[in-house]
Amino acid sequence: MEVSGVEADSDDLKLLARANYAHFTAMQARDRAVRGLDLHLERLDDSTRELFGTGLDPDRVRACLRHALRAAPDAVTARVTVFSRHQDAVLRGEPTEPDLAVTTTAPLAARTAPVRLRTTPYERDLPHVKHAGTFGLSLRRRRAVLAGYDDVLFTDRDGRVGEASISNIAFFADGHVLWPEAAVLPGITTRLLQRGLAAEGIPSEHRDLRLPDLTPSLAAFLTNSISPAVPVTSIDDTALTVDPDLTALLVKCYASNPWQPV
Repeated sequence: MEVSGVEADSDDLKLLARANYAHFTAMQARDRAVRGLDLHLERLDDSTRELFGTGLDPDRVRACLRHALRAAPDAVTARVTVFSRHQDAVLRGEPTEPDLAVTTTAPLAARTAPVRLRTTPYERDLPHVKHAGTFGLSLRRRRAVLAGYDDVLFTDRDGRVGEASISNIAFFADGHVLWPEAAVLPGITTRLLQRGLAAEGIPSEHRDLRLPDLTPSLAAFLTNSISPAVPVTSIDDTALTVDPDLTALLVKCYASNPWQPV
């Protein structure tokens, strides 16, 4: 871990361990390049403006990333966390120049095996921001796993389908990809998939989806920064269609996005 281009010391690690007013983005880096780097930089800037009252220079982010990747293997998972050593100023509402932490770890293999989801009502605070307040979603995911499922699928107070714990979900029907209309985190991989789908001439649309709409004729998949297309075999007691050709098409659409040098 590095903070502002310098290896993190014990004080930095203690602060980060306690920081829950922070946001981040996670990405797969290969040979010091990232798919959707432009979208990650946009996300970091937008969220910094909302949480800290100031913008985040993309060149600063790239410089910190380049420095961290210089000593890393050619294939890593990188996480950029935006936080502040001056929490008192942040909580007073003062615009604050944030600090940047870059963590690199070994990449995880993309999941391809179908998953079973258990629904539960839950709405994240500030759902459009990838922030550090993840206790609620982690607890509900744990409960789903203890009940024999692979992950959880959230519904909002109006009963609309939203997102999984760390993934977006989408459905495929009649040649269309359907994304839930509920308030969710717009994942970078989701946006890359939408770019790839558009290039293939496959329409995407956002739709108000509720549990009675989920029938066996639908195919569903999860997508996140590690796994671009994970088929969903069931939601609660409803079995869904699993189509390997669809999964392959989605992976192709994702992979059509170029690697962008850091």
